[in-house]
Amino acid sequence: MASYLQRLLTTCVVIPRRSMVIQNCAERKETGTDFKSDFLRSHIETTSLQKILLACGSAIMSLYSPMRGDMIAIMGETAGTSAMKYMLEKMKISQEGQEILKIRPRINSKTVNLPQLANLPEGTLGKTYVNFLNKNNVTPDSRLQVQFVDDIELAYVIQRYREVHDLVHAILNMPTNMLGEVTVKWVEAFQTRLPMCIGGAVFGAMRLSPKQRKLYVASYLPWAIQTGTTSSFLMNVFFEKRWDQPVNDLLQELNIQPMKT
Repeated sequence: MASYLQRLLTTCVVIPRRSMVIQNCAERKETGTDFKSDFLRSHIETTSLQKILLACGSAIMSLYSPMRGDMIAIMGETAGTSAMKYMLEKMKISQEGQEILKIRPRINSKTVNLPQLANLPEGTLGKTYVNFLNKNNVTPDSRLQVQFVDDIELAYVIQRYREVHDLVHAILNMPTNMLGEVTVKWVEAFQTRLPMCIGGAVFGAMRLSPKQRKLYVASYLPWAIQTGTTSSFLMNVFFEKRWDQPVNDLLQELNIQPMKT
């Protein structure tokens, strides 16, 4: 079943404009600075039926293999249009959000000077972000380029969501293990309303170990719900202009109470 769905998603559903659903690493290394150029290069036109098939197939594959980030990405693009519109409107009513939409900044190793951030004082956003990347062996270049969203504004919104995901992890002090991912997904689910976040939060929790599940129910889930429903909209934070800001000050500004472990 899994192999059949894989073939469906990579060959049968997508029109012949591009033979691969997911860009390979070589392609991604050549992009990442100008969003409009990347959008025009990677965009794949699909019909409504194709989008439905992609959404259903990627959702099934994501449940079958939760580590398939490419399937999760496709589901986010093809099943989250109303959520993207909601996020866009939230950004448009914020001055900082408007600036982000106008400039369309990117977060990757070409646009962010990671060695410079590493030299910032401990406790600043930039230093905290680099520490998170190093500790979890994560790179900002791992985020796939949006392909199946036809509107460039909505495409940028979902791209921005992907690229700030690790920053959200970093400021919330959440690791990349299953417990940390599920907790962040709950926060994002309440903030963005993206189906992939809701699904990741609900179904991801089923994969927690007994020890993690106990912590999750007692502490992490209540904290995530409170944070997701009461904090400021994280997509409106122009992180790149706040690298030297103390994380504690940023959390206070966003009305986020640090997780007590």
